[in-house]
Amino acid sequence: MPSPPSANAAATPASDAELAARAARGDIDAFQQIMRKHNRLLFRTGRSILKNDEETQDALQEAYLRAWRSLPAFRAEARLSTWLVRIVVNEALGRLRRGAGAQVVPLDAAMDLCAAQGETWMHADAGEQPERVAMRGETRRLIEAGIDALPEAFRTVFVLRAVEDMSIEEVAAALAIPEATVRSRFFRARGLLRESLSREVDVALSDAFAFAGARCDAIIARVMAAIGQAGAAR
Repeated sequence: MPSPPSANAAATPASDAELAARAARGDIDAFQQIMRKHNRLLFRTGRSILKNDEETQDALQEAYLRAWRSLPAFRAEARLSTWLVRIVVNEALGRLRRGAGAQVVPLDAAMDLCAAQGETWMHADAGEQPERVAMRGETRRLIEAGIDALPEAFRTVFVLRAVEDMSIEEVAAALAIPEATVRSRFFRARGLLRESLSREVDVALSDAFAFAGARCDAIIARVMAAIGQAGAAR
C-alpha cells in the first residue's frame, strides 16, 4: 500500500536519486515531484516523435505509469531523466508503429522553446501592436513547422540537444545510440532546419514592414482631414 506523502517534501528540495528512492517505496508525493520536474523534457521528447499534442499526452501518461511500476528496479547509477526519456521514447515509438499520432498539430510548448533559446523578445506584451503580435506568431509557426518537418531520428536528437540542452552524452544514453551518431544527426538537423527557415523567410520578405489595415486607414484619414482644413482656410 502506498505510503502517505512526506510532510516536508515540498519544503526541502530533493535530488532525483532521493525522489526515486522514495517513490520506489510508494511515496506518491515524491513521484508527483518527479513528474513536475521532468514534464517538459518528457513532453518534448514524446512530441518530437508523435508530432501530436493529444497523442503525446496519452503516451506520457502511460509512460509515467510504466515508470511508477518499474521504479523499484531503477538503479541510481543512471540519471533518472535519462531513464524516463527512454521509457517515453519506447512508448512513443510503439504508438507510432501502431499507426497513432499521424496528425500534425501546433506545439503547445512553442513559447518555452523560444525561452530556452534565449529569445525573450518573442514573449507577448499587452501594449504590442497587432502587426508585431502577428509577426511573433508567424515566427513561432515557422519554428514549429521546421522542427516537425525534420526526419524522426534527427528531430528527437535536435529537441533533446538544442531545446532541452542535454549533453551529447545524455542524449546518447537516453536514445541508446553512439555519441558520434548524436553529433552527426544534430549537425544534419541544424542544417535542415536552417535551410527550411531560410526558404520560409525568403517567401515572407515580401510581407515585411506591412502597413495596411487600421494604420493605413488612420494616416489616410489624417491626411484627408488636413487637406480639408487647408482648403477651408483658403
